Amino acid sequence: MGCGVFDSPPYASFEEGFTVIGLVDCNNFYCSCERVFQPWYNGKPVGVLSNNDGCVIARSQELKALGVEMGTPAFKIKDLIKAKKVYLFSSNYELYGDMSNRVQSILEEYSAGIEPYSIDECFVKFEGFERNQLIEHCHDLRQKVKKFTGIPVCVGVAPTRTLSKLANRIAKKVARFDGVFVIENKDKRLEKILERIDVGDVWGIGRKLVGKLNAMGIYTALDLSRTDSREMKKAFSVVLERTILELQGKPCITMNDYHEPKKRIMTSRSFGKLTDDFEQIQQAIRQHAQRGAEKLREQNSLCRAVLVFLQTNRYRQDLAQYSPSFVIELENPSDDSREIIAGAGRCLREVYREGYHFMKGGVMLIDLIDSDKNQMSLLDDSESVEKREKAEKLMSVIDSVNEKMGRQSVRFGLPSGNASWHLRCSNRSNRYSTRWDELPKAQT
Repeated sequence: MGCGVFDSPPYASFEEGFTVIGLVDCNNFYCSCERVFQPWYNGKPVGVLSNNDGCVIARSQELKALGVEMGTPAFKIKDLIKAKKVYLFSSNYELYGDMSNRVQSILEEYSAGIEPYSIDECFVKFEGFERNQLIEHCHDLRQKVKKFTGIPVCVGVAPTRTLSKLANRIAKKVARFDGVFVIENKDKRLEKILERIDVGDVWGIGRKLVGKLNAMGIYTALDLSRTDSREMKKAFSVVLERTILELQGKPCITMNDYHEPKKRIMTSRSFGKLTDDFEQIQQAIRQHAQRGAEKLREQNSLCRAVLVFLQTNRYRQDLAQYSPSFVIELENPSDDSREIIAGAGRCLREVYREGYHFMKGGVMLIDLIDSDKNQMSLLDDSESVEKREKAEKLMSVIDSVNEKMGRQSVRFGLPSGNASWHLRCSNRSNRYSTRWDELPKAQT
């Protein structure tokens, strides 16, 4: 991608006052978050491990250059770690989530609107810019994000979300564009750009679909853009039809509203090690139930039912296998952590069996409704109404304290410090931006 079609300027002519979609993508996001507070790792091979320090899920450019693939088990590169040629961190999602929110707040301030797509990607609306203003604004946006958060980003801009994904890819791959690339709807380079993109690299084209498209002689994004979208809809799906239209420069994919409530809320995680201890499993389920209730209140919803599940390790055929789940209906729709924890506890007592070693457990809040639309029961009396109002005030105070002082500053039940369900995270960095007791310390 270093020559030919990309030798021209990173933009084409635009009509005055146009509206386009940008995709802002944080570069090597997890690794970048680690480096913000530990700059001595800049320029060194850095990676982040999955839950329980299993395998590599994020790599810096230097680590990629060493040939370490995504998903490489940590034990396979232990020699590099011992020789201090590679630096691996345990995943620190609290830090990454907070840094993501900080990046998004900057994008929101300097754009006409944002649509968060993932923890490290965000669609951004740009409108009213002339061509030179747009390219300057995108560079300015990159500098502001870098200055205020320390996170490097690239910006791809195009008339559709699918094309903005491809534009972002070019912005990352071609150094001379300095992290910004723009595709215009009538861009003369568009066909040549699409010709260089494998169909499997198009947003929304999964691995299974690639084989079917290849069998039809469709190998590049250009091939796909030249197909009959209506016929492809009949043969495959409306999603593929929309992807084709987007490659042709016709916007037709809209993101779900970022603030649209989820229809169910799941909180789960693998345990640090296998356990059959009921008390420790109960602590894990209680933690998941609390976090689920917090998410429920964040989106202003109530749940009617709680589901709890447990899983043994299906790869340990030397151990007895048992992966149950149980659902219990709450007496009334609720977002009260106490009621949800109690419901999860009843579920756990139904499914737990002695003699089984569990590797994972979780809580799902289901049958969600909007709390503003919750109808009061005809059986409600003044006492039950007063009880509900007190519960709402209590949860509001708890959420407010946790927001100001850090998550789990106020919680129900104190978990054991060395419980089996705790994740293995022997090399997790501090949660610098969300925990008072883990703030960086200056020394003289």
